[in-house]
Amino acid sequence: MLRRCLESIEASLGRSTLQVIVVDNGSSDGSAQIGDDFPNVQMIRLPKNFGLTKGLNLGWRAADAEYVFFLHDDTELEPATIDTLANALDANPDAAAVCPLLVDGEGRPAPQLGSLPPTGEWRAALPGAEPAAVEFARGAALMVRVYFIKAIRQIDDRYGQFGSDADLAAEIRRASRKILLVPAARVRHEGRAAYSTIERADFLQSRAVFLGKYEGFAAGIKARLASVFGPLFSFRLGELKYTISGQKIDGTQ
Repeated sequence: MLRRCLESIEASLGRSTLQVIVVDNGSSDGSAQIGDDFPNVQMIRLPKNFGLTKGLNLGWRAADAEYVFFLHDDTELEPATIDTLANALDANPDAAAVCPLLVDGEGRPAPQLGSLPPTGEWRAALPGAEPAAVEFARGAALMVRVYFIKAIRQIDDRYGQFGSDADLAAEIRRASRKILLVPAARVRHEGRAAYSTIERADFLQSRAVFLGKYEGFAAGIKARLASVFGPLFSFRLGELKYTISGQKIDGTQ
């Protein structure tokens, strides 16, 4: 997946002006060595999986840019995608972030938009001709103004693999800024149909962090209890082990 993603970036308009950084979270599938075939890509190799949030923070801090485009490795860009998104940020100073239209392998809109607080459910966008404000867009492909991330100091690292995109969306809303969906920019996104036990537990704990941060201490405690009793009453004992211990995908697993 990573190879196809990097190949699509290499074919992007204005490639010579782009700084490409890959954060490898301790992969064992050979992804870390793919960088050898892309000499103009900066590789940050981590000894283990520290989770998506820590990877994002390492990536944007290593960048020397006005805008940073966060991409998952299961994405493929069209040649004009990056240019189109950057132009949209240039033209919309009230937008803190922009996202492309995510499409599946057949070119159909893929599940991309969510609601806050996050539920883990996604719906496909109904693209129009012009950019439109959205509440919360999946972080698989999201371009953000670097100064906005600096203004909030960093992406909140209490999240592990899940929750960073929802937190960014909430911070943007709290600052009275916008996320714009730009239909003219398209990214193919494979996505996944199933998640591991620790990933499901990570999501439940991340939701508790989100609710505690934005809706108050009581909401956070209620969600934390739900992350324990939900798996308990459903006999999802693998999840229960992780939610009781508070373990998530952040390097402690």
